[in-house]
Amino acid sequence: MHRIIICDTSCFIILSKIGELDILQKLYGEIITTPDIAEEFGEILPDWVNIKSAESQNTQRILETQIDKGESSAIALALEVANSTLILDDFKARKIAQNLGLVFTGTIGIIIKAKLNGVIPSIKPFLEKIKATDFRISFEIEIQALKEAGE
Repeated sequence: MHRIIICDTSCFIILSKIGELDILQKLYGEIITTPDIAEEFGEILPDWVNIKSAESQNTQRILETQIDKGESSAIALALEVANSTLILDDFKARKIAQNLGLVFTGTIGIIIKAKLNGVIPSIKPFLEKIKATDFRISFEIEIQALKEAGE
């Protein structure tokens, strides 16, 4: 069954900064995000991004004591949506998602998946563009990404 993809702000920002936001649509067709994330992003999201709130605002408020509002809303929504995958880049948010048993990946994981699925020919140009932004990629993560992508 096709997984439902719930995207946090950082992935939207990074891919938008490098002019590659459409990679999400090419990979998944449709993405879900929350009103808080849409507001954090600050630009109009494409029509293939659906905005949905978590029903349990209590869960979100509890999560907000540890991580930001956008990440909290994404995790709260993922707890309610069966068969979902979160796109999270923040280390603390990923740890919480892991502890809650949620499936997640990050922006670099999305780029690797795009390469492995034939959406893009190479991740190297993407990594170079990302490194030119304020998004930090450690040398170890870059080497691991290249290895996973077969480059």
